[in-house]
Amino acid sequence: MVTIAAATRPRRKTSPGPAHRADWKLALVLILPATAGFIVFAAVPVLRGIYLSFTRFRILTPATWSGLDNYRRLIGDDVFWKSLGVTAQFVVLSVGLGLAVSLATAVVMHRLTRSSVVRGLVLLPFLVSGVVAALIWQWMLDPGLGIVNVVVKAIAGHDILFLGSQGWVVPTLAFIGVWKSMGYNAILIFAGLQTISPQIYEAGRLDGASEPRMFAHLTLPLLRPIMAMVAVLTVISSFQVFDLVAVTTKGGPANASNVLPLYIYGKGFAEFDFGYALTMSMALFVLLLAITFAQLRLLRANESDTN
Repeated sequence: MVTIAAATRPRRKTSPGPAHRADWKLALVLILPATAGFIVFAAVPVLRGIYLSFTRFRILTPATWSGLDNYRRLIGDDVFWKSLGVTAQFVVLSVGLGLAVSLATAVVMHRLTRSSVVRGLVLLPFLVSGVVAALIWQWMLDPGLGIVNVVVKAIAGHDILFLGSQGWVVPTLAFIGVWKSMGYNAILIFAGLQTISPQIYEAGRLDGASEPRMFAHLTLPLLRPIMAMVAVLTVISSFQVFDLVAVTTKGGPANASNVLPLYIYGKGFAEFDFGYALTMSMALFVLLLAITFAQLRLLRANESDTN
C-alpha cells in the first residue's frame, strides 16, 4: 500500500538546475544569428512584398494602395497564364527526367563503383555557374557551329534548331537543367542508398527475389523520404529557373520559353511595374507552397517502409 501510494502521489515539479539554465542561454545565443537573418532576409521581405502586391508601385513614385486591382489584372493576363504553362511544362520534364536519371546514376555509383573521383565528376556540373553552363550549351547547340548539330547533321542529314524552335526549346532547356542538377540529386540518393541495410537484400535473395523485383519492392519504398526531398527540391528549383532561359533564349522564340520568373523580371526591371511583378511573385509563392505541401503529403516524406 505504501508503494502504491508513493507511486500515485503527484510528483513535485523540479526547477531546472544551473546547468540546464546555462544550456538554454547558450542555445539562445546560438540560434540568435539565424533568427535575425531569417527575420531580416526572409520574413520582412515577404511581408513587404505582400503589402506592395496590393499597390501601384513604380521605382520613381511612392506606392499607392490599389486593393485587388493587380490580382484582377493577373487573372486577365494571357501572357501570365502562357508563362505559367511554359513553366509547368519545364517543371514536368525536369522533375520526371531528372529523378529518373539521378536515381539511375546513384544506383550505378552504389553498385559498381566506390571511387571518390567518380563521385566528384558526377557532382561537377552542379558546381558550374548557371550562366557559364548556359553559355557552354548555347555554343554546343548552335545550328551553324555547335558540335551537337555537327553530329545530328551527320546522322539525320539536317540541323535541329534546339533553342530556336518552339517545339524543341522547352525540352532542350529541361535537358540542360537536368544535366546541371543531376549530380547533386544523385549524391543525395546515393547517401540514402547507403543507409539501407545489406541484410534486407540478403533476405530478399534467400526468398528468391530477382534484382529488378528487389529494386521495385525494397529499394524504392525504403528511399521514399530521400526521393520526396529530392522531388520537392527539384520542383522548387525548376519553378525558379531564370538564368538558363535569360542567357540562352531570352524567352523566345515567340514567348515559347518565356518562363514565369523571366516574365516577372521583365515587368519589374524592364517596365518598372514593381507592384504587378510582386503580385505575380506572390502567386508563384503560394503555388510553390501548395505544391510542396501536396508532395510531402502524397509521398509521406517522413515515413519509409522501415517505420
